[in-house]
Amino acid sequence: MKGVSMLNVPAVLAIYRFEMARFWRTALQSIVAPVISTSLYFVVFGAAIGSRVQTVDDIPYGAFIVPGLMMLSLLTQSVSNASFGIYFPRFAGTIYEILSAPISPLEVVLGFVGAAATKSIVIGLIILATASLFVPLQIAHPFWMIFFLLLTALTFSLFGFVIGLWADGFEKLQLVPLLIVTPLTFLGGSFYSIEMLPPFWRAVSLFNPVVYLVSGFRWAFFGRGDVAVGISIAATLAFLTLCLSLVAYIFRTGYRLKS
Repeated sequence: MKGVSMLNVPAVLAIYRFEMARFWRTALQSIVAPVISTSLYFVVFGAAIGSRVQTVDDIPYGAFIVPGLMMLSLLTQSVSNASFGIYFPRFAGTIYEILSAPISPLEVVLGFVGAAATKSIVIGLIILATASLFVPLQIAHPFWMIFFLLLTALTFSLFGFVIGLWADGFEKLQLVPLLIVTPLTFLGGSFYSIEMLPPFWRAVSLFNPVVYLVSGFRWAFFGRGDVAVGISIAATLAFLTLCLSLVAYIFRTGYRLKS
């Protein structure tokens, strides 16, 4: 792949617009699905559990689960959108047209990952708007909420990009989101505080990277989290760095790109 000294903005926008066009073609499905699922979560968790757990850390339970709901959708959508976005050109063989074009690896990543992150952010904001219909929400730190939203979407879109390059079949595209990302999110304090767990399981939970994402996001909403916000940011940035390193390695070696 040829390198370029300056960012090829038209090339980035071409990839970005192509990926976003697929999202808008299924906009009704993409928007209605998270609205329905969010409503069901509030009915099930809000009614069934909320009637027994009125508050968590003096936060109404219905409001408490909103950051977790957003994070659940943000992680799964970021991974799924980015992995499918790069896998399909490999499956169809059109990836070679991209590789032979005067486009740098950075520009390819910006186009695919940028589109995937944008899709997941849109869905996250839709979930936030839907949640506000069920419970009153006040965001204590709006800037940090947006920061965590952008950082998480970017990080896990990069992670999904890596999965899309690694996968050699459509089954593997679903393997990581279904068997790893979703369970870790449910066990990462999305619908409860890890302080409610026994000491042993609380310590085990600290090895779950999603705990730090959910905690930081919840802190942005309510000013409270299970771990210090600085640790949450550091953990997210560390995972972002790891994903960037993996992407750089893949483009440098041609792993799964030239075969």
